[in-house]
Amino acid sequence: MPPAIVLVRPQLGANIGACARAMLNFGLTDLRLVAPRDGWPNPDAGPAASGADSVLADAKVFGTVAEAIADLGLVYATTVRNRALTRPVVTPAAAASALRATPGLGGVMFGPERSGLETEDLALAHGVLTVPVNPAFASLNLAQTVLLAAYEWFQAGDATPPEVMANYAGPAANVELERLIADVETRLAAAGYFNVPGRAEAARLTLRNLLTRPAFSENEVRTLRGVVRSLQRPGSQD
Repeated sequence: MPPAIVLVRPQLGANIGACARAMLNFGLTDLRLVAPRDGWPNPDAGPAASGADSVLADAKVFGTVAEAIADLGLVYATTVRNRALTRPVVTPAAAASALRATPGLGGVMFGPERSGLETEDLALAHGVLTVPVNPAFASLNLAQTVLLAAYEWFQAGDATPPEVMANYAGPAANVELERLIADVETRLAAAGYFNVPGRAEAARLTLRNLLTRPAFSENEVRTLRGVVRSLQRPGSQD
């Protein structure tokens, strides 16, 4: 299934239009906008789309990254910075192969033109997509980066698929994984785990790393949530 392209806090309508053009060049139509700076629709987007008006017309707007990727099972975030997150770091080609091989819907996130994605945005993704470029001049604009990701996804359609895990329905939608993380954090907070000064933020990030890395299926997430809930039921023994 073609991946969603998620533009997080995009700044210029012309850049959104250029991204839509790049998407449609390679058969992608699911455009998602998170809190666009100048609102939506944007009159500058149409001319820059150069005919990809259907992508703009069907674009969905969300208030937060979590809402935009709630139904996605595999999400890559584009960045060139080391944000101290424990995530697989892959090229556009590797990400495309993984998206092709993963059942269900996936996506790629792109940050604002000026600053890129924040750590809080990257923490919601399952992997980091980094374009290998000249280290002496690593500047790519938003539409160029979308174009590279879309091109590699299109090209991967003719590639031999990697090995497939038997009896695996694909990763759970992101919203289900967030519910698991919330359940674990709630019970740890009640037990005083985050009470150590200066520990809470780092502990929550490490916990998120542990729970997002395995790409749990929906059934596995349900099972883990049941396990976590049972640990604090009335009458349970330590």
